[in-house]
Amino acid sequence: MRDDIFTRWGDEKFSFNESVASVFDDMISRSVPFYKVSSELVCLLLAKTLRQNARVLDLGCSLASTLLELHAKRDDLELVGIDSSAAMIELASKKALAHGAKIKLIIGDILTNELGQNDAVILNYTLQFLKPHLRADFLKKIFFSLRKNSVLILSEKLECAKPINTAITQIYEEYKEAQGYSKLEIAKKKEALNSVLIPLSAKDNEKLCFEAGFSAFECIFRWGNFATFVAVKTSQFKPLP
Repeated sequence: MRDDIFTRWGDEKFSFNESVASVFDDMISRSVPFYKVSSELVCLLLAKTLRQNARVLDLGCSLASTLLELHAKRDDLELVGIDSSAAMIELASKKALAHGAKIKLIIGDILTNELGQNDAVILNYTLQFLKPHLRADFLKKIFFSLRKNSVLILSEKLECAKPINTAITQIYEEYKEAQGYSKLEIAKKKEALNSVLIPLSAKDNEKLCFEAGFSAFECIFRWGNFATFVAVKTSQFKPLP
């Protein structure tokens, strides 16, 4: 379905409710620049580096699109997704069934749920929705859930340096207009997300990951104020032959 929910959005704060879930694929593809390209890159990287039967955990998995794409590339992987939105998990389960993908999908709070032992964890525009004071401990929890020679995939909207942040924000809003959103829709969504989505700078995200215990941090994709990073648990992370 086409995302037009902000043409009738009230004064409430943004949440991942049934209305958002019903249009989420269209929303994210038109709201995050080059989303499909960056997602494809992440899946290619994981497909080339993960061991046989590796476990991949997607925290805040929404409609499980990344896990489904990964399944298409490596059907041996154990895929698990957790999301607090029952509406998201319900639709994700239907998509997984339609694709014949065996994905364990859980309705739960990523802050309190057991994470198990993983070879890769995905945070795809998820960390930005947590209160900043909760992020350090949450990343440490993820670090300890990862096996040796494993990775965290972190995609985030970013706060840019002050001299350019206003211009980058304007460029992003012009991008959304080019994707078919009206100025009213853009303004309504911006207001709804205020204090709900709190971006940090790339340097602040890097600092949090190093403090959590990760030994390397690389940006593998970026457009303006959107980026995808890989945090490595050890320096021995190498592609399989």
